[in-house]
Amino acid sequence: MATKKVLLLGSGFVAQPTIDILSKEPGVELTVGCRHLESAKKLAQPGNKTVAVDASNQEELDKLVAQYDLAISLIPYIYHVNVVKAGIKGHTDVVTTSYISDAMRALEPEIKKAGIVVMNEIGLDPGIDHLYAVRAIHEAHAKGGKVTSFISFCGGLPAPEDSDNPLGYKFSWSARGVLLALQHTAHYYKDDKIVEVPAKDLMASAKPYLIYPGFALVSYPNRDSTTYRELYNIPEAQNCIRGTLRFQGFCEFVQVLVDLGFLKDAANPIFSEPIAWKDALSQYIGAKSNSAEDILAKVDSLTKYKSEEDKERVHAGIKWLGLLSDTKIHPRGNALDALCATMEDLMQFGPKERDLVVLQHKFVIEYPDGKKETKTSTLIDYGIPGGYSSMARTVGIPCAVACKLVLKHSGVYAKPGLYAPLTPEVAEPLLEDLKNDYGIFLVEKTL
Repeated sequence: MATKKVLLLGSGFVAQPTIDILSKEPGVELTVGCRHLESAKKLAQPGNKTVAVDASNQEELDKLVAQYDLAISLIPYIYHVNVVKAGIKGHTDVVTTSYISDAMRALEPEIKKAGIVVMNEIGLDPGIDHLYAVRAIHEAHAKGGKVTSFISFCGGLPAPEDSDNPLGYKFSWSARGVLLALQHTAHYYKDDKIVEVPAKDLMASAKPYLIYPGFALVSYPNRDSTTYRELYNIPEAQNCIRGTLRFQGFCEFVQVLVDLGFLKDAANPIFSEPIAWKDALSQYIGAKSNSAEDILAKVDSLTKYKSEEDKERVHAGIKWLGLLSDTKIHPRGNALDALCATMEDLMQFGPKERDLVVLQHKFVIEYPDGKKETKTSTLIDYGIPGGYSSMARTVGIPCAVACKLVLKHSGVYAKPGLYAPLTPEVAEPLLEDLKNDYGIFLVEKTL
């Protein structure tokens, strides 16, 4: 078999498992490409090639991608379209772990014309979640059943014993990505009616969610869940919601950050110089002075607390982040990125700490004979200190498995097109390989 040349673009948290797996794949020659060559060299395995590449430079990207059989885009999602355009031009297959965007969907005719496969949404969420939703729904329909309710929540978290800060959270991927995800209005179906939750109210809408009694989890909805009635072929679903899981206390604290304007990335001169956080915060929110007392009084006037306990926890959190101190900000030109830089300083996983992924689908199925059943599909996965984080494992390994299937060009993967694992034909091979070869699977139960 001729050697397949593969280009992996990206140096983020989840790239390493993909690199490690493909480096061991017979007949694959892997090149790691990053904006900075040193970043690529840190990730690369012996035998890999490395290259510096700027994904915002379309001409440079076109020339590079055309040299490969497959390009893997693990760079920020805003650049995926650039990679796909380069793939179309160079007749190069592409794999991403991100959602299919409208801009990507618009390229579908050109993708088919170029004769390439562009595979998306094959990480954790989206990714592994699709595989088990598609399987359960297909099985229910094959038995004549109707899926009247589909509820799915997923969270990347610290293990409970390592959730030792006011947010109960540490970053296993981009802090900016975590906070930007909270800027979107959510829509979902409840009792066959669309519920809208404006972004500013998203954290306040969080509710306790029981998966196992040992986890103090809360849930809130993600973006637009209403499309999944069509994507999962469940027009009969009265309830259809996909959302995020966090530990209790996270949402109350982030709601205060929202109320203070910290999720805004508009340019602001306050965050352009390395001044003390107490000066930056007092100026930004309009406190009387930079004293802790005046800053906290202003914070209290800008937000609402559900309880005195929440107020105390928020005050403690603001102090813990150093926002009342002489600690200098990282000048990033806007409130969001300055805060993210500080959070990333304080909220990384230590060498002996581990992260946790919790994912659960809950289906209510009604059958023609009137029988009704509730099924769950659940993943609880811990990272390994000194090894892969759970987030890296559950995103990077599915990505690698998808790459291997695309490289083989067998079955549905032999047909040019724009794909996500939303049909049994696409999902089943991925599900089986992940379970059999890597031990990644959801535990399915009928309650």
